[in-house]
Amino acid sequence: MRKIGVFVCHCGLNIAGTVDVKRVVEAVEEYPGVVFATDYKYMCSDPGQALIQKAIADHELDGVVVAACSPAMHEVTFRKTARAAGVNPYLTEIANIREQISWVHEAEPDAATVKAIEIIETIIEKVRYDEPLEPFSLPLVKRALVIGGGIAGMTAALHIADAGYPVVLVEREAQLGGKMGQLSSLYLNFDTAPDLLQSRIEAVTRHPNIQVLTEAEVTELGGYVGNFTAKVNGSEPFTFDVGAIVVATGFDLLPQSELGEYGGGRYPDVIDSLQFEHMLAQGEIRRPSDGTLPKEVVWVQCAGSRDPELHKPYCSKICCMYVAKQAMAYKQRVPDGQAYVFYIDIRSQGKGYEEFVQRAMTEYDVLYLRGKVARVFAEDGRVVVWGVDTLSGKAVEVQADLVVLATAAVPSAGARDLAQRLRVSTDEYGFFSEAHPKLRPVESLTAGIFLAGAAQFPKDIPETVAQASGAAAKVLGLFAQREMVQEPTIAFVDEELCAGCGLCVAACPYEARVMHPWKPIAVVQTALCQGCGACVVACPNKASSLHNLATEQLLAMMEPVL
Repeated sequence: MRKIGVFVCHCGLNIAGTVDVKRVVEAVEEYPGVVFATDYKYMCSDPGQALIQKAIADHELDGVVVAACSPAMHEVTFRKTARAAGVNPYLTEIANIREQISWVHEAEPDAATVKAIEIIETIIEKVRYDEPLEPFSLPLVKRALVIGGGIAGMTAALHIADAGYPVVLVEREAQLGGKMGQLSSLYLNFDTAPDLLQSRIEAVTRHPNIQVLTEAEVTELGGYVGNFTAKVNGSEPFTFDVGAIVVATGFDLLPQSELGEYGGGRYPDVIDSLQFEHMLAQGEIRRPSDGTLPKEVVWVQCAGSRDPELHKPYCSKICCMYVAKQAMAYKQRVPDGQAYVFYIDIRSQGKGYEEFVQRAMTEYDVLYLRGKVARVFAEDGRVVVWGVDTLSGKAVEVQADLVVLATAAVPSAGARDLAQRLRVSTDEYGFFSEAHPKLRPVESLTAGIFLAGAAQFPKDIPETVAQASGAAAKVLGLFAQREMVQEPTIAFVDEELCAGCGLCVAACPYEARVMHPWKPIAVVQTALCQGCGACVVACPNKASSLHNLATEQLLAMMEPVL
């Protein structure tokens, strides 16, 4: 029988403030197979890890259970601790008694203590049946593919290339730059966007480690992290072997045709923010209908954003700031003009952002009206905007020469199709989904594919550049390894039970299942398997299983709580 040690963490008062830790230790040390049990205030600290290693040596432990916080926090830490003391790391398991017990049962300390004992006992049973696994070693191609040539894609490509690794940068448009290339200037200091962008484009195109393919798209992707094969169609077809991928496909604006209530697509003098940026870049602000100088301009914020009826309930994040910039730029060029901004509320999140919006109100006399626009229509050659100022409670009517819609930021065209080709998930709106919003914000759920910029969600240039740098750092961390290490906690097939029905092949979201070329059985492609367990559920013969999550193991884990 395996000799198991149980180590219960106080986590300061996060656990001990609710759970009676001493009572837990007294209970589990009597459980069959447990030869040692103790508690410590912070088990993840250096003294706590030393305590575990000493107990392993003194009691000849060959199984370890740490009752602490989520495995996402410190499972790797404790497995490294056990390995250093001579215990196979896959015989070390975490019982989550913080998030799953202490935090959710704070008002029920007695019940929480009982539940903690039961949860630890289930993990003891898991360790009893765990296999001493070893990671797989896989070859690693140290070339990166960056999809999207905007500021995010170029930033990521430059970081990776500067570290000495080759990069293939694929852009579907004829030139690099993305949305930033369509801007006249940037907030907070009105820096000229084209000048800043051109220096970045030149750095990319002249870099010896970067191959730029414009008017090209990724049409097919196979393989797995460290060993992807990407097919790219452009002026000619290309095939590249790459080890990592950065998705930086940016965003689009909601078409004006979907904003008929705001006059979008109906009146020539109702335009979107990028059309106004083009006017600023050209140096002339003119009404599209007759070419005259507009003396009254209305900006409509949240045009499509935060609108459940359009299935865009999210905030597009960048609008409040660029509207303030555009209104100030307008006043600089037309000092005797009047700028109006209809807004729901101002979301100026960033260093110096709130002050920038206040400048628009105070120094440039931009009139901010808190309220949603009810209707926009044409009358006598002008555009009439009806709204309500909710601060005063009065209806507002503005006879405008020009209306600028701050339209919603939406996923770039073809983002969902690309996500399917890459086997990457998207959220309900079509943006690429991160693996974890807090702990893994630049990683997708598909290993080796990273996210940068507005492909993941609307964000402005500083945040985009920061995330692109983070994605590049993840790629460089991967490339710093001599070879790929694959977790062994993946699926396997019992050939004697497998009937070759193929249901698991269809169920696998990672394409890690194929049929054997000459035997009527399914085969696991270990490099692609993510251990999700979909094949286990799909298999009618119970021929599919996961290492260290076998059926008999799960049944044994249920016994203590039943």
